[in-house]
Amino acid sequence: MATRKKKIELAPATMSEADGVRYLHLGTPWVQGAMRVRKPHVLELEYIQRMMAWMLFRDEAVVTEGHAVQLGLGAAAMTRFCHRNLRMKTTAVELNPTVITACRLWFHLPEDDARLHVRNEDAAAFAADPAHHDTVDVLNVDLYDHDAASPVLDDEGFYRNCRALLRDGGVMTVNLFGRDASFERSAQRLAAVFGAEALRSLRPTKEGNTVVVAGKESFANLNRDTLARRAENIETRFELPARKWLRMIRVLPVETLPPP
Repeated sequence: MATRKKKIELAPATMSEADGVRYLHLGTPWVQGAMRVRKPHVLELEYIQRMMAWMLFRDEAVVTEGHAVQLGLGAAAMTRFCHRNLRMKTTAVELNPTVITACRLWFHLPEDDARLHVRNEDAAAFAADPAHHDTVDVLNVDLYDHDAASPVLDDEGFYRNCRALLRDGGVMTVNLFGRDASFERSAQRLAAVFGAEALRSLRPTKEGNTVVVAGKESFANLNRDTLARRAENIETRFELPARKWLRMIRVLPVETLPPP
């Protein structure tokens, strides 16, 4: 969760459990993240698994190299996975300090170490800071408030800063689920910044989460055989459903959308 407002009431993080799964909330029934208690290092939620689809867009030789950044900590699932399973240098940016505390108490988020840095900071400010530009290889953006109605950061200026964070060859995934959000308008904003050829999306989950992959460079030259080889490598090494992702990926027809 993050916002650009200077003064905002931040809902306290709360926790619930059902059928062996622990859920993070922000004072409402809406789920902000989840973890299976007996398998804390497995990605429980389907949309969080799909947020890892950036792995298809990096060469097998370097897929786990470099710096991974999460804007919005949630229940720390992606942060834990990048840090522990992929063993990447990992930075998480979270505005709400109670979320960070909850993740360390209830969701197996370790203390900072040589490869992990959790920052209590506004995601918009982090992305806009030139000191962070051209330092990120993988960027995961999942920014929702306690109402979980729409992304709290979803304009061209923010996406322009996100693109600036990426090194050459860098890839971003963004969760565009929202009960009141317009996916088409978000896609148009992303296309204005990244270009249509550098965007792909996965089919929505049954809950409505639509994950978009955006590259610093165009994906136009990526062929199906290359993606299939990478998907097999991801499934073998990391037990993620990458071949299923491959069947879901589509080009966004943004040229037919109305301007934002």
